[in-house]
Amino acid sequence: MRNSLITALGFAVVVASPLSAQSMAGMNMDPTTQIKGSGTLPAGWMMRFDPPRMAPGRPTPAPHAMTEVDFRPMGPGFHITTGPAAIYYRTADVANGEYTVSASLSQRKGMQHEAYGLFVGGNNLQDSTESYLYFVVRPMDGGVLINYRNGNAKPRAIVAWTPDAAVNKDDAADGHATNALAIHVGKDAVDFMANGKTVKSIPRSELAGINTDGLVGLRVNHNLDLHIANFELKK
Repeated sequence: MRNSLITALGFAVVVASPLSAQSMAGMNMDPTTQIKGSGTLPAGWMMRFDPPRMAPGRPTPAPHAMTEVDFRPMGPGFHITTGPAAIYYRTADVANGEYTVSASLSQRKGMQHEAYGLFVGGNNLQDSTESYLYFVVRPMDGGVLINYRNGNAKPRAIVAWTPDAAVNKDDAADGHATNALAIHVGKDAVDFMANGKTVKSIPRSELAGINTDGLVGLRVNHNLDLHIANFELKK
């Protein structure tokens, strides 16, 4: 009887462990906030959601809809509430050679580990061969990230998450933060700036042929509530 009980308990543990692992694997530890957006964008703007994350053995997620984000003019700028992560750009904002794109981005409350910023060199942004170089900041801890997206593959880290004192962190009282960001594409290097300070200058020789000619715009991760002011392209 004792041996039978031990055997039965052992079998239960063996069966339960894979089931528990499957349950944990199916859990979304970073869910996307459900937003009821207007389904429209400000005049002249377009957007592109991030490619869906493909979990092994799970069905392909349904495409995102524009109603899952809210992007509208507000005051002298724009307001974006997400929903899924995406890029936003104006079809007229094409830059070649040397130029600077900049904007001031303000969050009304702490956004935990999420990030926001700018991108340059946008090409084929509405198909599977999309490519762009982006620079985002994470006010939770002052982190800076520079990535290159090329197609639906996972973005390539040019500069992995690195804290930088130039980034304005979440306010201790209410979590708000404002960061004025810029990317200056020069003849010999690309400079990434936060609040008037260069946080990283990358020689073109270290960009491994990444194309910086193309569309410029905003990069906004999921679950964010941002006001955008002074978005500008200087050629």
